[in-house]
Amino acid sequence: MNAEQRLRLREIIEADAIAFSVSKFSNVQIDNTIILRAPIKAMHKAIDGLSTRLEHILVDGNRFYPFGDLPFTCVIKGDAIYASIVAASVLAKTYRDECMQQLHQDFPMYNWTSKKGYPTKDHRKAIIEYCTCMYH
Repeated sequence: MNAEQRLRLREIIEADAIAFSVSKFSNVQIDNTIILRAPIKAMHKAIDGLSTRLEHILVDGNRFYPFGDLPFTCVIKGDAIYASIVAASVLAKTYRDECMQQLHQDFPMYNWTSKKGYPTKDHRKAIIEYCTCMYH
């Protein structure tokens, strides 16, 4: 699915979903936690932000920590099986892309939009040339 398709699907998901919540962690929050726990903490934060109570949590992957008394199931490659996991993935990616676009506007020398924030050779060169910024 390309970026344009994800944006169109995001509109449908946001309009038709019973509820949705997107959370984000800053680089400082990630640095202050165990890297493997950061995505799970972000999921917990998103679940906590929902306007409705869940009956069961489906997680794409093999790792999750309990959220209260809610039952959960981890599903490797769950985005190939469950529409709700696809929807969560679409929302996560489109919100991440928006964040990267904003960072790129503020700090174009790092080319944040290339590879959606993952470190590329050009990004690493920019860090050497310009040092890091507050988002590294």
